[in-house]
Amino acid sequence: MNSNSKILLGHGSGGKLSHELISDIFLKYFNNEILGAQTDSAVLDIPGRHLSFTTDSYVVDPIFFQGGNIGKLAVCGTINDIAVSGAKPLYLSCGFIIEEGFALTDLETIAKTMAEEAKNAGVKIVTGDTKIVNKGKCDKIFINTAGIGVLAPEKKDISFGANIKPGDKIIVNGSIGDHGIAILAARESLSFQTDVQSDCASLNDLIQSCLASSENIKFMRDATRGGIATVLCELAENKNLGVIIEENEVPLKDLVKGTCEVFGFDPLYLANEGKVVMVAGAQDAGLILQKMRSHPLGQDARIIGEITKGHPTKVLMHTEIGGRRIIDMLAGEMLPRIC
Repeated sequence: MNSNSKILLGHGSGGKLSHELISDIFLKYFNNEILGAQTDSAVLDIPGRHLSFTTDSYVVDPIFFQGGNIGKLAVCGTINDIAVSGAKPLYLSCGFIIEEGFALTDLETIAKTMAEEAKNAGVKIVTGDTKIVNKGKCDKIFINTAGIGVLAPEKKDISFGANIKPGDKIIVNGSIGDHGIAILAARESLSFQTDVQSDCASLNDLIQSCLASSENIKFMRDATRGGIATVLCELAENKNLGVIIEENEVPLKDLVKGTCEVFGFDPLYLANEGKVVMVAGAQDAGLILQKMRSHPLGQDARIIGEITKGHPTKVLMHTEIGGRRIIDMLAGEMLPRIC
């Protein structure tokens, strides 16, 4: 990394710049066999128990939006990072960095939302911290949440996708890009309005029901920053396999599609806060899809593609007009401060 380089908004995109930052700075100094796996949650082997442990920070702008607020986002995001490892989330911590002058009524609304979301997900907030900074030294409020869950031994390989093979199917539990468009609509500098709500939701109940229905779920990842494209690109590169997806099978609301066309966004790269990308054996994919569709958070679930031997490390999409398109890692920042 050049000594004159500086942090850019694109370093928070979840794409190429984020990966370079992690590799060139954090892995360079912090690396060990657990961190080096670069899973959403660290899988910890403790005598007699496997645990899933994760942390995340939330700086979304604006802090209130259609379908949620920064507090709901913080709880759901950390629960989902644990859930996609195959673990059952149990406990959360929360740390608040609050700007002087922030409205106490807004803070109470955020705290109440966090408590309700945690209770509904069957998770307890058990520890935390609060720091106040001078006015102008923080943008209203930032929240960090960490979480821990228990992981059954037979599910410890899900985070790593250790058993993925060609022919496995790729499943998404519903429409993509909703959160990104909801945040875009809520930004004060934009004049348009849309009815799209963030898909912000805790997925642990949906995921646990799928895991109970099949022992053939091989990988899961929640598609947040960088969208489903980034998840699939990381998967193809890490496993040295190819991925093929069908554009006409990717679930997408008309309002999201239309807004993307107006602003020049690609919905494959838009952030989601309630979507899991799942890889499952072909023999069980239909059963898992049926189980997803029976859950309120999976009614629009689709099988969008499969793992292939061809074009290793690459993601290809069969387009609606009959062509083929390479899906690459996002190079810059499409929409900053999305989560």
